[in-house]
This record gives sequence, C-alpha cells and structure tokens, in this order.
Amino acid sequence: MMKDRNKFSARTGLKLFVIGAACLLLAGFAWSNGAFKQIAVSEPVEAREFPSNLNDPEKAKAAFNDVAAVFFSARCANCHPAGDIPTQGDEMIPHTMNVTRGKEGKGVYGQTCTTCHQNENLAGDHMPPGTSKDWHMPPADQKMVFQGLTAGQLCRNFKDPSKNGGHKTLREAMDHIQKKDPLVTWAWDPGNGRTMPPMSFEEFSAKVEEWVSSGGACPE
Repeated sequence: MMKDRNKFSARTGLKLFVIGAACLLLAGFAWSNGAFKQIAVSEPVEAREFPSNLNDPEKAKAAFNDVAAVFFSARCANCHPAGDIPTQGDEMIPHTMNVTRGKEGKGVYGQTCTTCHQNENLAGDHMPPGTSKDWHMPPADQKMVFQGLTAGQLCRNFKDPSKNGGHKTLREAMDHIQKKDPLVTWAWDPGNGRTMPPMSFEEFSAKVEEWVSSGGACPE
C-alpha cells in the first residue's frame, strides 16, 4: 500500500513539473512576442534622431523659391515653353526659322535641334549654343513647362509624374540635376556673352538638395 502511494506521489509530482514548465515557456513566449511587437512598431532610428531634416515645410518652401529663380531664367526656361516653339536669347523671344518641338522634343524633319546645335558652343555673336549631350527640348507628352508658371505651380509639377517625366519621387525628379546632366550644367557655361543663372551651380544644387531633404513642400 505504501509503495503504491509513493508511486502515485512521484507520478503526480512529475505531472506538476511538466505543467509548470509549460506555463513558464508560454509566459516567456508571450513576453518576448510582446516585446518584439513593441520594438517593431517603434519609430525608425532616423525618424527619432533627425525629425527636423525629414519634414520642414517652411525650409523646403524657401529653398524652392530660391531654385525657382534659376528655372525661370532664360538659360533654363528657353527650352521649357508652354507651347511647342522654344524661345531664345535673354529676352526669350520665339525661336527663329519656325523651329518646333516635335514628338520627341528634337525638332522635326530638316529642322532637328542638332542640325545647328553641335556638341559645343559655336564661337561668335548670335551663334548656336551646344553641349556634349544632344540638344533637345522635353518630348511632347512630357513638356515640363517652366514659362508662365508661379514657383508653386512649377514645384507641384516637379512632384507630378504626369508632368515630370514619369518620375515617382522627388529624388528621381531631381536626379538629372544632382548628376550634372550636361544640358543642365550648360546654363553656367552658355558662351557668346549670354547671361548665367542668378546663382552658381553648386549653390543651386545645394538648394535643390535642401528642398528634397526637407520634405519637398511647395510655395503657395
């Protein structure tokens, strides 16, 4: 009889031990799962450490107002008209010889842009400018208009994939500037006595970066 009782007690103790261990295991899992969830929903390190860099609307607006002066200058705006005729000169008068955009922005028929615009500025007064990249306007389906817009309208167009060349992010939209596209940097080496934009390329690029990194807010 005593042997059976001892056997029963040992068996009961073993069961209680197994049950207790299982409870501790489940409790530990629940705690760790909760801790994981808490970590998972926490803010990214960048957001906690640099909140002002990610979203500063007033700083972004001010930066874009500065860069807009470059976009609206003759060196940039001549190739970004509202219609299909580019303009020329500091006065931004319609291009001579009835030059038009064409479907791909490279002119039409015997009046393609590269017929006159070579891979460098031609010497002499009123001679065609040129650059190492084929001279052209934006294509007809993505005109990227600068002329006739306010700074706010231009800013919003840069953020609109239907108007900015199909780019989905600000970084993509500004990539050709940051990587020194020859058609962009030509504005600071226009030759033949043409005026240059109102700030250096380095200042311009820095302001573009400031606009993008501050959240890309647009002026009204």
